[in-house]
Amino acid sequence: MAFQCCSILGKVLLTLGLVLIYYCFSIGITFYNKWLLKSFHFPLFMTLVHLIMIFLLSGFSRLLMACYTSHPRVILPWKDYLKKVVPTALATALDIGLSNWSFLYITVSLYTMTKSSAVLFILFFSLVFKLEEMRPALILVVLLISGGLFMFTFKSTQFDTGGFVLVLAASGLGGVRWTLTQLLMQKAELGLQNPIDTMYHLQPVMFLSLFPLFIGIEGFHVATSEQLFCSQDTHQLLTLIATLALGGFLAFGLGFSEFLLVSKTSSLTLSIAGIFKELCVLLLATHLLGDELNILNWLGFAVCIAGIALHVALKATHSRGGEAHKQGRELPTADMELLLRGHEDEEEEET
Repeated sequence: MAFQCCSILGKVLLTLGLVLIYYCFSIGITFYNKWLLKSFHFPLFMTLVHLIMIFLLSGFSRLLMACYTSHPRVILPWKDYLKKVVPTALATALDIGLSNWSFLYITVSLYTMTKSSAVLFILFFSLVFKLEEMRPALILVVLLISGGLFMFTFKSTQFDTGGFVLVLAASGLGGVRWTLTQLLMQKAELGLQNPIDTMYHLQPVMFLSLFPLFIGIEGFHVATSEQLFCSQDTHQLLTLIATLALGGFLAFGLGFSEFLLVSKTSSLTLSIAGIFKELCVLLLATHLLGDELNILNWLGFAVCIAGIALHVALKATHSRGGEAHKQGRELPTADMELLLRGHEDEEEEET
């Protein structure tokens, strides 16, 4: 009995620790982006630096894993790379780029609420790609989330139309992004079940897809900026570069912490932790950044969270039903091992 209690306590402490690490990176990068863009008005350049940092860190991580396992990491052939990775990378780059761009115009609280609507787009594209089946409960989820978002933005004192359109477009692209990512990681023959390998393959195309947009919008201003290439203060320039690099480290840490949380617990734990994370972000935004929220805004947030919670509960119920169905079948040992491996891969994909 004492051993079982210690085992349960150990699992609880491990889960809490992993959730805390996830919160630190997720909440940290949200407030970091908002803080930096108050004085550094080049969100696309900042995103490009983050992509370079993620590529370098994921490449270094792959090298360490290859040395530890004595097996080389997967490198996709060009045919598979262009067909499978490029569409996912384009959607991911635009999602992240527009999200960071929106910080120039909107508050953290409005950004957090609007990005929560990505669940709507994920559901839509999951239905399009037949990853989900249409159920009455899903309609209720859509109504709750969209209704909550409308209540949150209705007569908001800090509402900005341009910023809202940017982050809403990012949410739509996020739906495409995560649907394509799920399809990409489901292909066992590609060998991209590990998010480190996925991040490594995505970054080059993401950089190349954002670079022309950066040149057209920010290129001249960055080239003539006294904060960067025309800087007269070396110490200030090095401080800015280090600050930008810190953002890349946070972005990489966020992806890795999500994977670590899912691999050690479950995707359900990540989903539940995400709900409470949204509340933490809003509370911190009101106290640290002075975001103004009225009663209707908070009520809209509650309705939206109810929709997300219902979606999580539906996924948990569907997952348990699938497991029960699997356990009731008599399969040969080899088939059972493949089935269990596929279930573990599905949990990793949802990060």
